[in-house]
Amino acid sequence: MFAPSILITDDDHDFRETLRNVFELRGFRAILAGDGEEAIRTVLTQEVHLVLIDMHMPRLTGLDAIRKVKRFRSELPCILLSADLDEQILSEAKQLRTFSVLPKPVTRLEITKVVNDALRQAYNWTSPDHSGGH
Repeated sequence: MFAPSILITDDDHDFRETLRNVFELRGFRAILAGDGEEAIRTVLTQEVHLVLIDMHMPRLTGLDAIRKVKRFRSELPCILLSADLDEQILSEAKQLRTFSVLPKPVTRLEITKVVNDALRQAYNWTSPDHSGGH
């Protein structure tokens, strides 16, 4: 059975670990990165089916990292998370064909539904629990 790999990129260690637990309990393989540069290296060297990435991180913003990732994996679904959304971020995310932009804090139901929707659209994948998570 297909177990999607999700790259979770955030400079907040506790948030990364929380998301790892949320997705591993649902049968996903979680890969963690602490910043955008690490995320880019990971996409280049490992099988990644979806990127969850925070906007505001040291070295590279989430949008900068998505821009670089899309150069070599243009169809890779990316979901941007931000506690400080504005029209500029939303506009740039749309231009980069980011699958979704979610405001932080995000609920477990909200993030699992968006991830399931992105995987279904990109890979015709169906969640084992068919519910988007609980």
